[in-house]
Amino acid sequence: MLSAAEWRPLAEAHAARVDALVEPHLARRSEQVKHPVHDFLFTYYSHRPAQLRRWHPGFGVALEDAPDHAALKGYEGAPASVTATYVESQRPLLTQLRTLLAATAGRAPQLGCFGLHEWAMVHRAVEHGTRHDWPLRLGPDGTDAVVESHRIACSHFDAFRFFTPTSRPLNTLQPARDDRPRFEQPGCLHAGMDLYKHAFRLSPMIPSDLVADCFELAREIRELDMRASPYDLAGLGFEPVAIETTAGKAAYVEAQRGFAERGAPLRARLLAECDRLLAEGPAQNS
Repeated sequence: MLSAAEWRPLAEAHAARVDALVEPHLARRSEQVKHPVHDFLFTYYSHRPAQLRRWHPGFGVALEDAPDHAALKGYEGAPASVTATYVESQRPLLTQLRTLLAATAGRAPQLGCFGLHEWAMVHRAVEHGTRHDWPLRLGPDGTDAVVESHRIACSHFDAFRFFTPTSRPLNTLQPARDDRPRFEQPGCLHAGMDLYKHAFRLSPMIPSDLVADCFELAREIRELDMRASPYDLAGLGFEPVAIETTAGKAAYVEAQRGFAERGAPLRARLLAECDRLLAEGPAQNS
């Protein structure tokens, strides 16, 4: 049980933390200015800035004098708390995420994909077009040459599904929508960014600090993802990681290893939350 004097400073600190991260996006949005790097976390993922800003203590903590929380999905009562009934209703999601998180955590990170998924998304750009209105750093022909001269081994379906028709057969793996636990591995940048997606899908059952931690990691991973992409984003302050060179490959692998190491404890925390929530049986529902 947290009194208002205890929980309101926590909620305010969380909102201030998130504001510092999302205010540039909100300012651009109000001016209708697109950003090919940071908009991704708000367009591809379905969690709105206002939702990210809202603080939740997680299941098992009740809040005194919190009528606004009591009105939110999953909450009831005065004091307000996430109900066991709501947790039980989320059992299919919890089971699904636990399976994926455990399978991913159980594999050694596979490094050295060099972010070629972004290149495969614009293979034969003259024919298929590009995903962003930014120039290709090596031009269409140079980009195609990089794709066709490298081994591509993308394990993440949500990246693979955007490959162009001409690049899909070049991938040594063929992940599908329903077999993610067979393929996902902790070295994958998209698997690291998706920790944020898994976290917000578990909200309000888990503490919001965990969601924010995953968001911060995803934000940094996205920057590497696009710096290593075929796009020329130097004008936005993103110096390229030239993965077509030996030095660029080494820089990419070093950064990829660092993100895998940082993602591991977050994945473990999410897995522990799934286990804790799944331990709530139907007989305990309220």
